Amino acid sequence: MKYADFALLGNMLNRIKAYGELMAEYGASGEVDRIAEELKTQLTSALESIKSLPGTAEREPNDYVSIRKECRGGNVPVKPITGLRERMAGAVLGRFAGCTLGAPVEMWSIEKMQMLAAHCGTEFPPKDYWTVVDSAYHVRYGVDKCQMYTRDGMNGVPVDDDITYTILGLLIVERYGFGFTTEDVGEIWKELLPYACTAEDVALRNLKAGIPAAHAAETDNPYCQWIGADIRADGFAFAAAGNPELAAAMGYRDAYLSHRRNGIYGEMFFAAAIAAAFTVDDPIEAIRIALREIPSGCALYKDIEWALEAGGSLPDYLSARNAVDERFAGMSQVHTNNNACLTVFGLMLGKGDFTQTISNVVAMGMDNDCTGATAGSIIGAIVGRDGIPGHWTARYNDRVRTYLNNLPEFSIEDVISRFVNLAKRF
Repeated sequence: MKYADFALLGNMLNRIKAYGELMAEYGASGEVDRIAEELKTQLTSALESIKSLPGTAEREPNDYVSIRKECRGGNVPVKPITGLRERMAGAVLGRFAGCTLGAPVEMWSIEKMQMLAAHCGTEFPPKDYWTVVDSAYHVRYGVDKCQMYTRDGMNGVPVDDDITYTILGLLIVERYGFGFTTEDVGEIWKELLPYACTAEDVALRNLKAGIPAAHAAETDNPYCQWIGADIRADGFAFAAAGNPELAAAMGYRDAYLSHRRNGIYGEMFFAAAIAAAFTVDDPIEAIRIALREIPSGCALYKDIEWALEAGGSLPDYLSARNAVDERFAGMSQVHTNNNACLTVFGLMLGKGDFTQTISNVVAMGMDNDCTGATAGSIIGAIVGRDGIPGHWTARYNDRVRTYLNNLPEFSIEDVISRFVNLAKRF
């Protein structure tokens, strides 16, 4: 696909603003106001024209029945899990580690991360948590200072949206059961989420404005194919461990609240992949299983197929990032599809080793707390608790932090046990 280049338009708007301020200082504020109002009307018209353009992606349905019809290969039978608690602990702890490693350098360029590693005197790709971070006393999500994300400043798993949504997924299934609805998700969001970002922010505001959950993703939401839904997959995957079809179905109902098309498929895909990881020994087998749960004609399916084919010849994280930059030129760095491919490349480069996996994924950049967390769940479910080197979890102290209303902290071992109890139903 080819994206329109709006960079020049953004620069022009900045220059118009600067000149408007200058001319107001020169005494022409009335004329500046008139021109600004005319421009606002023209921009509003352009926005509405863009929003009303017809789409051409005919094989990207939003309703579940149509999605199932577009899937191919059949569902994977539910499989028994050997060592469920060991694997669940690996998946949960793996997600926490991958997210916490990526959080301080989220969206950083590779060059900037390399400089941080040099400053810390540590390896890159990173084999342990950062020892120094930018803005150490900045408070993330209104809860934890950035210093909490460093190797020596850590006391528990610090807060992040990728972790908060995992806990929220647990609460959704515990409260409403495996057959929860999109409306149920909307109700618990209004109760427990104080705020959200991008597509989730749009959906939450729409819900609070009285828009039904079934339509909350459809009003003023240009972010509906971004990564926000697929980072919410893990809680449903853990609850449906070994059952990719059920995990994907729950992922669909959750994603529908805030996303459409590939945004929905992203959550379905990674929910299925993580659920499958509990029963396989190779993360790429889990990825291939998950492809059965999304439409075979959609962009995400084709992009994952490309990643599986291209990944075999990529020697390192740099070449992987370059390949993604070339294929997805112009795409937002928080989109579902490009980040999904980076996750696949990280699993391939990791070759079954936990540290190598999350290290390479985070080193590739883009939305690397999200990709690190997802890759950590998949490889963690495969290698189990004992396959995660102790330095990743040594300072967790059985504590994980969230920004959910009135639920600031959970016991990690309790969270693991609660997911195990849900998964045992299958």
